[in-house]
Amino acid sequence: MGQPENREKRGAEQSELPPGQRLQRGWPVTHYGPVPKFKPERWEFRVFGATADGDKHCWNHQDFTTLPYASVVADLHCVTKFSMVGAEWGGVLARTMLDLAPPAPEVTHVMVWAEYGFSSNLRLADFASDRTLFATHKDGELLTAEHGFPLRLVVPHLYAWKGPKWVRGVEYMTADRRGFWEERGYHNIGDPWAEQRYSYQEGPGDGPEL
Repeated sequence: MGQPENREKRGAEQSELPPGQRLQRGWPVTHYGPVPKFKPERWEFRVFGATADGDKHCWNHQDFTTLPYASVVADLHCVTKFSMVGAEWGGVLARTMLDLAPPAPEVTHVMVWAEYGFSSNLRLADFASDRTLFATHKDGELLTAEHGFPLRLVVPHLYAWKGPKWVRGVEYMTADRRGFWEERGYHNIGDPWAEQRYSYQEGPGDGPEL
């Protein structure tokens, strides 16, 4: 039980926090709307949109749990200015999904879809990072419902809102469009090291073409 705490301390020593962030002990619960009820018999993960073969690819919950498991030790930076460092995330790498359901050559962005129609857009390069992970576990234990069980996206190099809880699928896109929080005034890219918090900070090329 002491391992995660030791990892957090080690991470705090080794990690430089992005500007404006403070070190958080523990993991606060932050989300918009209610916590969905997980119904395994109805749960499905979909990859759709501009796939290389033009088809939709689906996994039920049992099949998804058999996909290759990977772990990534990474920080989580919330736009509300707390940072949790040195967590071990376990699950399925986004690159694994790209291999199993390749995008068409012209794909530039993805939209990650979650329960209640929540969405978050990402550049394909951010999604394809070898540290972007569909997490099922944190520090060796299953995620709790409040923290995104059965599946949340973790994109360590971007603010945490770019990694939705309760993920249900990925849409491949040939042009960018804003997700839920991006439509409500948050930065389209969300790089914590550049403090890209809000849309008014966007420069040329940061957002979708009008």
